[in-house]
Amino acid sequence: MSELPPRSSMQSSVYSDQRTIRAKSILEKNLNKSRGSEVSLSAQTFLFSEMLQYAQKRVNGIQDLERKLNEFGYRVGSRVLELLTWREKNAKRETKILGILYFIHSTVWKALFGKPADSLEKSTENDDEYMISDNEPILTKYISVPKELSQLNCNAFVAGIVEAVLDGCQFPARVTAHTVPTDGFPQRTTILIKLDKDVLEREELLK
Repeated sequence: MSELPPRSSMQSSVYSDQRTIRAKSILEKNLNKSRGSEVSLSAQTFLFSEMLQYAQKRVNGIQDLERKLNEFGYRVGSRVLELLTWREKNAKRETKILGILYFIHSTVWKALFGKPADSLEKSTENDDEYMISDNEPILTKYISVPKELSQLNCNAFVAGIVEAVLDGCQFPARVTAHTVPTDGFPQRTTILIKLDKDVLEREELLK
């Protein structure tokens, strides 16, 4: 008859197993379980502020800083698109300009900021330009910009996200952020999307 292991040894084994369960990597979690979860605004603002300070120390001038923020946003946008595509398994691939812009205006914006963007407009002057506007951008709500950087638009980060989503869906474009204040909305930001000529030519062929 085999002997049972000492009681202390069994307790140590159970404790070890429990530690293994608690140490489970976040990468092993089901992505659908995080659907609908929210990050606190204070945490989001803190992280963005730290990223902004990190970038500011490594650039020369406002344009260079906006370019760096755009690059950071592009990295986020490519991952956001991958995540949303994985979650929406029955989602169809958008082939029309308005379709992909509505996807960004509603689905992407809601995933990032908890609400759709406030407006989607087409330029009356240029056929290749569209605008997505947010009256109260959440990301920069509590970000203070010094006077010497008054021309800086921190939502260049969001423009990078939009550009990455468009590129990933085969709608290459140049995307920039612009502050367009109105009565009641001093921080209103417009994301200007200037589509490549190839996209417009493809749109004509699909009509």
